[in-house]
Amino acid sequence: MFDWNTIDTVLLDMDGTLLDLHFDNHFWLTLVPQQLSDQRQISLDAAKELVEAAYHDVVGTLDWYCLDYWQQQLDLDILTLHYSMVARIQMRQDSMPFLKALGVMKKQRILFTNAHPKSLALKLEHTELANGLDAMLSSHETGYPKEHPQFWLTAIEKYQLNPARCLFIDDSEAILAASKQAGIGFQLGIKNPDSQKQHNQFNDFPAIDDYHYLLEELITSK
Repeated sequence: MFDWNTIDTVLLDMDGTLLDLHFDNHFWLTLVPQQLSDQRQISLDAAKELVEAAYHDVVGTLDWYCLDYWQQQLDLDILTLHYSMVARIQMRQDSMPFLKALGVMKKQRILFTNAHPKSLALKLEHTELANGLDAMLSSHETGYPKEHPQFWLTAIEKYQLNPARCLFIDDSEAILAASKQAGIGFQLGIKNPDSQKQHNQFNDFPAIDDYHYLLEELITSK
């Protein structure tokens, strides 16, 4: 799939790419509407409509990913609710073998996530993810989401990357496209970000549902 001799750095999304997206989907699509329904004494359907409309207003912006924004917008203790669900935070089973193999092959491994720093810290606390990474960057530190060209300009400069020799892995085709537009040399999609949902289809980029497909070609690229 890739000539690994042309790749120095692997840039990785977190939720849905290294971690199971089921935690986030359950949190934002099920738990938050339930809490809003209870708090405001409205039907669950009405709460879902309210939440979906609020999400739609900021999709693709930094606010979409900001816990502080949603705490204020919905008047819910979003961080405490996150802590109530920590048992659902799980790494994909194929993530660590892949990250460790990248390390053995001396490939730099950098996390590029839109997750809020508080969410990132929580997930690092409850997984072994940090053990498989060389560096981490939340888009909130740059002031722009990964969908925005300025995120990529800032991140490339911060880590002194040669973008043509970088592979970026994400479960969002739109964000993969943003990385390509920014000059990142290689893209890879993840078809099964949520273990409880059906696979997604990618139209413009290669995509896999298991990192083990990459291990053999990575190891034999010496």
